[in-house]
Amino acid sequence: MSNNSLNSLIQQLGKVPGVGKRSAQRIALHLLQHKETELQPLMHALSLADQHVKQCEICGNLDGQSPCQICQSVKRDATILCVVEDVADVWAMERSNGYQGLYHILGGTLSALEGRGPEVLAIEPLKNRIRQGDFQEVILAMNATMDGQTTSHYIAEILMEFKIKVTRLAHGMPMGGELDYLDQGTLAAALSARLVI
Repeated sequence: MSNNSLNSLIQQLGKVPGVGKRSAQRIALHLLQHKETELQPLMHALSLADQHVKQCEICGNLDGQSPCQICQSVKRDATILCVVEDVADVWAMERSNGYQGLYHILGGTLSALEGRGPEVLAIEPLKNRIRQGDFQEVILAMNATMDGQTTSHYIAEILMEFKIKVTRLAHGMPMGGELDYLDQGTLAAALSARLVI
């Protein structure tokens, strides 16, 4: 393969999480062999997403508007705030159909190994939301990884000053598991059996 355009396409596809070099090659081949039915609609969808998808100014979710539909909904319970690591976790929680409160996306976890400290996460906006809101409970729904648990403990310490009920998802989540990969039943059970920290 010496074509620079083809190599560039494969390299860009290979940057997508979960797509290795061989998968990127297969995807590129498939797209190029089906230009009209696959490649062009994909290019159009990517262009639309680039132009219209925004990050919510309140919670950090991705939507076609800001504030997002979840933050604007009057049907959501505005007294409960669920803190998650990223947008994929919001989507996982929504699939469970077991949660009707609001969200706050941190944008990652604390990680000494990767050099991520509190300053790179949306912790200050979280504190501001709690100060300005009428929340009665904050659910810490971090992944059951070492970094997720460290982040949970750190935030729980910070929230002590607010004298607000702080809970976490039940231990039914497997250690090392991530919200986005849990089945709906496991996630719904973990959410309903959350514990006070």
